[in-house]
Amino acid sequence: MATEITMPKLGLTMTEGTVDNWAKKEGDAVSKGEVVCTISSEKLSYDIESSVDGTLIKILVAEGDDAECTAPIGYIGEPGEQVSGEASPAEPTSAPVEENKATSEEPKAQAAPERKAGERIFITPLARKLAAEKGFDIAQINGSGGNGRITRRDVQRHQPSVETTIAAASSTVGAGLKGMRKTIAERMMHSLQSTAQVTIQQKADITNLLAFKKELQSKSSVPLKDGQLSITTLLSKAVILALKETPDMNAWYQDGSYEKQEAVHLGMAVAVADGLVVPVVEDADRMTLTELGKTLNSRITEARDGSLAGKHYSGSTFTISNLGKSGAEYFTPIINTPEIGILGVGSMQSQLAFDENREVVELKKLPLSLTFDHQILDGSPAAEFLGRIIFYLENPYSLVF
Repeated sequence: MATEITMPKLGLTMTEGTVDNWAKKEGDAVSKGEVVCTISSEKLSYDIESSVDGTLIKILVAEGDDAECTAPIGYIGEPGEQVSGEASPAEPTSAPVEENKATSEEPKAQAAPERKAGERIFITPLARKLAAEKGFDIAQINGSGGNGRITRRDVQRHQPSVETTIAAASSTVGAGLKGMRKTIAERMMHSLQSTAQVTIQQKADITNLLAFKKELQSKSSVPLKDGQLSITTLLSKAVILALKETPDMNAWYQDGSYEKQEAVHLGMAVAVADGLVVPVVEDADRMTLTELGKTLNSRITEARDGSLAGKHYSGSTFTISNLGKSGAEYFTPIINTPEIGILGVGSMQSQLAFDENREVVELKKLPLSLTFDHQILDGSPAAEFLGRIIFYLENPYSLVF
């Protein structure tokens, strides 16, 4: 008797899932424990493994389509075995239409759904990708899945209204701005519109880091005046080490493609007279602390005086934005796309606390704000990445060994 492959229920609120891809095709042999297909919900992706040995004799739900939880999406059995089960679709099927009308009528634009400002939009990953490729505003698409979830078919059926198309074509980001200011406006708006940005914040105790810096300066036989031991350099080193331990963060996401980057090319946001630029330190993960400090110092200086070579303005895999001198404690940095994360650094804070002897001591705390793209990374691994940065800052000798 054939064994059903069912859509799993991965959470209390999950009502249906999307079949992202089939690892096997009909007629392929399947071993127990082997991945048959991958499905996704609103929060995660999941590999479905075969519970038996056999042959994939029937696929009921095609890639990109939805099915209700616990509904069959395929069958494993003996070659040639017949099954009659059908999937329970997560979206209603279209009513039959007369053949002469089906081919003669042009598709009509759908009325935009009524959504409140800030309302969450449920959409499958494949539907989101397809909508981005077509340039559709997902807020204008009617969803037919559970909770109004937008599916691939909804995107394929969607016809933007003439008014919406004209408005989108006529509106321009950065209207009235010129030069660098206009470029910044375009990049910031593109970043916000193409990513799901979330910011988490935490303070690092850098009391030991400052003592470490002072100790090295006092023991060095040569003056360290080229930024080798600046807070920026030490923080950059901590970020680089954390990126090497968290390769998912050292990546690009663009045109629907997510690609991890082997090398760390560190970007450093720098304020200039007429805006903001991001000079890049290429292969920063291969540099010693001294090399990193000198390179950062020269890149920042050249960016400010306008002498930095053009090749050093692009290609970063992660960016740091430091507002420490402004007095700001926390802020929300905007991702420098196609990167998927950016670290904001606030102004150092003094805090009184008790030490192990119950005596009052002064601690120095550095506020950190990590913005990440929730499309690519969830909150837990992002928090772990921020935690690794803080670990290195609070254990400064680990920066040089």
